[in-house]
Amino acid sequence: MSHYVKTFHAIEIGDGGDGRWAEHVRPAMVGAEDWLTEEGRTPEGATRARRLFEEHMPELVAPLDRLAGQLTSPRARTFLTMAAVRPFFSGCTQIGREGALLRNYDFAPEHCEGTIVSSRFLLPVIGMQEAGWGLLDGMNNAGLAVSLTFGGRFVHGRGFAMPMVLRYLLETCRTVDEALDRLRTIPVAIPQNVTLVDPGRTVTVHVGPDIPLTETPDRCASNHQHLPVSDEQERATRTRTRLAAAQAAGIDVTAMLRPPLYQCAYDEWLGTVYTAHYRPAEGRVAYHWPGESWEHSFAGFSPGSRTVTLGLAEGSGDR
Repeated sequence: MSHYVKTFHAIEIGDGGDGRWAEHVRPAMVGAEDWLTEEGRTPEGATRARRLFEEHMPELVAPLDRLAGQLTSPRARTFLTMAAVRPFFSGCTQIGREGALLRNYDFAPEHCEGTIVSSRFLLPVIGMQEAGWGLLDGMNNAGLAVSLTFGGRFVHGRGFAMPMVLRYLLETCRTVDEALDRLRTIPVAIPQNVTLVDPGRTVTVHVGPDIPLTETPDRCASNHQHLPVSDEQERATRTRTRLAAAQAAGIDVTAMLRPPLYQCAYDEWLGTVYTAHYRPAEGRVAYHWPGESWEHSFAGFSPGSRTVTLGLAEGSGDR
């Protein structure tokens, strides 16, 4: 098993207009246009992405333009719509219960931005940033928290990458029901599972370019949807094993930090990069790693950096 050392950053960016966001993301944006689809690199594709964004996320057009205007790449505006990016696939396990959201994000550490951001575009939001201003998970000060996992099916259609959708939901919605109403109307590019939590309700849904939004009977998700999981897929991802473990454990950070929920297949892009525990009614989140944690809140956000070691000690049952 490989161990990785990774530095996470926490930054406050306000509405994105004072340069703090741009200073932080400019290095990460070098080569970001490589993530655009072939169509997205054409003038016609850029126009289609912009129109899709204006149609489905009109409230965020002004913030998009404010951010893109601080970047030098001529394709930055298209990239930040996240409506013309190539698909990327990750692992992840998540569960919501009793007003809390707990998740493991599993990916290749070097390809995870690792930036915890406190922002105020439309609503105050704290979350794990990805792809410029998208979110892998997060919460707003109205008490709503959301997170994503890959749905396990390799299909791709026209629509948004889910980190942009999560950003939009947290900027414009205050409850699970309101977020579900919006999510039903937004096209998404690849199959994703989304868990949504507010003080009164927890829901996990399956979405994708080829299926309608479908609520699941339980409140957790790993990396499969409505189709049977093949033996090959289970051997590679242990998605059924992880889902059963999450269901049995409930909101238990300790369980998330040990196998089978904590994964160490980093060289296969399936290692746990961080564990996030959101308590949105309290406006608090704690990010966990083996032997380390970092807590933030709307009342006490802590800018800075933490360098952590990913992976478990030998003999702890990791694969």
